[in-house]
Amino acid sequence: MPDAVVIGAGPNGLVAANLLADDGWTVEVLEAQPEPGGAVRSDRGVHPDYVNDLCSSFYPLAAASPVLSALRLEEEGLRWSHAPRVLAHPLRDGRCALLERRVEDTARALDGFAAGDGAAWRDLCDVWDRVGHDLISALFTPFPPVRAGARLLARLRGAGGLRLARTMLLPVRRLGEEEFRGEAGRLLLAGNALHADLAPEAAGSGGFGWLMSMLGQSVGFPVPAGGARALTDALVRRLERRGGAVRCNERVVEVVVRGGRAVAVRTAGGETVPAGRAVLADVSVPALYGELVDARYVPGRALADLRRFQWDFATFKVDWALDGKVPWTAGEAATAGTVHLADGVDGLTRFAAQLYTGQVPDRPFALFGQMTTADPTRSPAGTESAWAYTHVPHRVRGDAGADGLTGEWHDGEQEAMADRMENQVERYAPGFRSRIRARRILAPPTLEAMNANLHGGAINGGTTAIHQQLVFRPTPGTGRPETPVKGLYLASAGAHPGGGVHGAPGANAAHAALRTWSASGVLSRTQRVLARRDRRGFRTDGS
Repeated sequence: MPDAVVIGAGPNGLVAANLLADDGWTVEVLEAQPEPGGAVRSDRGVHPDYVNDLCSSFYPLAAASPVLSALRLEEEGLRWSHAPRVLAHPLRDGRCALLERRVEDTARALDGFAAGDGAAWRDLCDVWDRVGHDLISALFTPFPPVRAGARLLARLRGAGGLRLARTMLLPVRRLGEEEFRGEAGRLLLAGNALHADLAPEAAGSGGFGWLMSMLGQSVGFPVPAGGARALTDALVRRLERRGGAVRCNERVVEVVVRGGRAVAVRTAGGETVPAGRAVLADVSVPALYGELVDARYVPGRALADLRRFQWDFATFKVDWALDGKVPWTAGEAATAGTVHLADGVDGLTRFAAQLYTGQVPDRPFALFGQMTTADPTRSPAGTESAWAYTHVPHRVRGDAGADGLTGEWHDGEQEAMADRMENQVERYAPGFRSRIRARRILAPPTLEAMNANLHGGAINGGTTAIHQQLVFRPTPGTGRPETPVKGLYLASAGAHPGGGVHGAPGANAAHAALRTWSASGVLSRTQRVLARRDRRGFRTDGS
């Protein structure tokens, strides 16, 4: 009998399993799909000469994560690769907002748009250098973040704590207007905020845009050399070397509860897999409480709160094999691993308004990845393995474009939406479509079929909006991984601190299980390692 059963072999499930195995627990991970990884996978399905990531692709949160750092995945062969530039936001007139690898280079580029904007960027970086490490540590631990929170409060006293709190709560449009005279700085902040489902006018979007921008400045937007699967493979190898097991094609359909405690799981094949100490669920919140756990074991108040659970927007993604580099009008965009495509902050607002009103955007904001630029192993020299994703409503009420899209996402609608995204790229890179050798469309139903946690194509495990973050995630409570069922822990992006590949929900769940079974009250071995590594900082100058 394993000590723990982990449901789901996504990054959070694999992190949780590794930490339990580090403390001597026997662990089995059950994964519904034919291969592990969840949203961290890659293949050659677009073209045999090209490696394309199926879902997530670049990993600033992973690079900054004290959780993943403590696992020392480089010892399992993981290597990170960087594009020459972190991020670009080209404009139609050939100018380009740039996030460079060095602060001074980013500042110089911003000054090219408006004198003084470089100094404003350096000021934002200075604040990050003072509080960023402790902020990440506080965010990546369960509430209340006692130790990291105390350090953060001490730092905030010297960094204008109330002013920083105001900055974190500002809409990103307002933050950009306050900090920058020119368009470039505003675009960097707002485009990064749109990595989540936060409109430029949403409370807290300024804090998220600042966080992602500062991560890009301090650790870059790295990618795993060889494809996203390399990160998953490293986690699996590490776990197996410690005696853990990953079993694929094993869909869990029930968490078995006896005496108010999770004691086993039952698979679709009828097998009952016992869990001697704990069950950790790297599954979506609605799936855990609406499908896997009998409603008898969930308090009525919790079920009522779950009816208010909000998903983030659906995602529509296209992968390409290009026979040449992208012909950007703004040539500097050619050296960036990540490119944002939208007609200024107003274009982002227009895009978000269409989503919130149930319209399929006519000019979708595209998050575009140049993967061979970031990692030359992804495709032959002179070519590009590329992708782009955008968001669409879960419930489509109309089409802001001319194709009459309904959100049924049958083959014809998928092709029309993919064409729309290519046309958006073409506006900034005339001739782009002529370089397409092959493409693959991943519509919302396709993404969900590949990973049940990506409900309707939602990629963050629930909205990033402030009403479902911190102590409100996944429902109003303590922001902790414990559930109403003893021995059952929520280990997915549905738990605090939410989406992104950083392993924190899995680590929080594993530490909660270890604490429950710790008779001595002394920190477990993994907690001690994490605490030691937590003392290391990271700065926008890369140190």
